[in-house]
Amino acid sequence: MDRQLPNLLYIHSDQHAQHVLDCYGDAHLRHTHLGALAARGVAFDNVYCDSPICVPSRMSMLTGRRPYENQVWANEHQLDSGTPTLAHALGAAGYRPVLIGRMHAVGPDQLHGYTQRLVGDHGPNQPGGPALDRGALEGTAGPERISLRLSGPGQSAYQVHDEDVMQEARAFLRTACQELQSGRRTMPFNLSLGFMLPHPPYVARREDYERFAERMDLPRKRTPFSDALHPFMQWWRSFTGSEAVTHEETLRARAAYWGLVYRVDQWVGELLRILEEHDQMDNTLVVYTSDHGDMLGEHGLWWKHVFYEESVKVPLIMSWPNRLPQGVRCGAVMSGIDVTASMLDLMGAPALPNSQARSIVPHLTNPQDHPWDNVAFSEYCSRMYAPEGGCYQRMIRRDQWKLIHYHGQPSQLFNLEEDPDELNDLASNPDCASVLQRLREELLADWDAEAIALRMEELESANGILQKWGRNTGVGDSIRWHLDPAMNYLDEPA
Repeated sequence: MDRQLPNLLYIHSDQHAQHVLDCYGDAHLRHTHLGALAARGVAFDNVYCDSPICVPSRMSMLTGRRPYENQVWANEHQLDSGTPTLAHALGAAGYRPVLIGRMHAVGPDQLHGYTQRLVGDHGPNQPGGPALDRGALEGTAGPERISLRLSGPGQSAYQVHDEDVMQEARAFLRTACQELQSGRRTMPFNLSLGFMLPHPPYVARREDYERFAERMDLPRKRTPFSDALHPFMQWWRSFTGSEAVTHEETLRARAAYWGLVYRVDQWVGELLRILEEHDQMDNTLVVYTSDHGDMLGEHGLWWKHVFYEESVKVPLIMSWPNRLPQGVRCGAVMSGIDVTASMLDLMGAPALPNSQARSIVPHLTNPQDHPWDNVAFSEYCSRMYAPEGGCYQRMIRRDQWKLIHYHGQPSQLFNLEEDPDELNDLASNPDCASVLQRLREELLADWDAEAIALRMEELESANGILQKWGRNTGVGDSIRWHLDPAMNYLDEPA
């Protein structure tokens, strides 16, 4: 292989809201390793996840295909193993891609193109597999009121999982770098890391929690204004119990979340030091991003599942001193799948077939000759976290405009240039009627809510059989990290 091709260190965290990082303006996290990485590379300001929920977003970034193309809309949906992925494309380019940690793929295929996986997910590989027991923190990982009540200093199994990921990552990276440095390795390493943090439970080790507890502030957008009358938001607040959250719970959960982001940043710093110690920084493409964000009390909302900026926008930092500009901010509006296309472009790997994803690299290196179309899509379709009959929703961000389409309910329209806090819904403003119509036509051109509803009903029926099969046969997991319920506790039980 051509040694001019880079190593890859691809770090994918879970539920990291873009704004909780110093290079995106956060006041609490200062002098971070990720901020330093951004100063040596490119920080992207307008990257939108393909779905504000884990599995659909992650499978889209794996395949370069949107959720409706993968037919993966919910966390229980399986990606077809015949679909080429990022890892397959990297392998086709001559790399041997390795994964350590989180992927969150459902089904017996726990590699999806990776040649090796050193730490798996904590959940069962397939529907009906052995259930989870989160012990003292049961119920705190999902969009439920208990996750705010049971928050603060302590330990979650998710952090223990990530500590195991780090242990394997240190060993892999040191060995690979030493072999490259000594000439015993001729093939660049290709490593993807999946962290669980800062995904709830909102529980952090005491030292990390206390770093932020005394100076944590309340959300800026505490009064739900723009969506106060929207029927889905009314239902969502009632369903999740968001209306009854106290200031004490808010401050405690937020301090823990910031502590979890701090811990991820410390781990990133360790990995970057290994690269620097072995002179591999200049020829390593380092990518940091996440699958979606977290509302963290803004607009009176928590968790993800919605299309406000805090939920749907993710951090993206790319650094490769030998190829990418340094200390640059990129304001291009991108989808998560565009991140995948850009990585493959930089790695000299083939583009994924049947993908609408676009590489940002030509625009970064030569913007005059390669103008960028500022558009991104995201979708959220659910039969679980939804009113009766399900919800089928899609977002388009084009230039300064964001349209959120709720099938069977009113739309929301925001001008993010004039209203970055999304407090003024313009959907019913007659002056914006032409903008709304134009965006709606573009949003619906390739997306059919009725067809999706029918397909999700079929998948639900199929999943019922798969779950019964899993329970009755007791077929074991091929790659699974063992979650012990005793790993979960609060220092001061509620």
